[in-house]
Amino acid sequence: MSAYVVMIREQTLDQVEMDTYASQAPLAREGHPVTPLVRYGALSILEGPAFEGCLIHRFPTVEAAETWYHSPQYQHAVKHRHKGAQYRVFIVEGVDG
Repeated sequence: MSAYVVMIREQTLDQVEMDTYASQAPLAREGHPVTPLVRYGALSILEGPAFEGCLIHRFPTVEAAETWYHSPQYQHAVKHRHKGAQYRVFIVEGVDG
């Protein structure tokens, strides 16, 4: 069953940290079965509080998404995201079939 990692950027706190994250995070995808679907494109908020942006990556399984997230490469990069912005991040199982 496919899985999606959804990252919702609530508020940027430190652009330098976010720039560092942006340079390191793509390297963490290497060797993982990830398909980028949405990368901070134009958005139209229909309900709920406003936020700055959204990223969605597809993985073949929840386990593959968790393996990527917990990988040493991504954990090295994510420290900069934690310092640079407030996010909501979650994995959601997709509907296949």
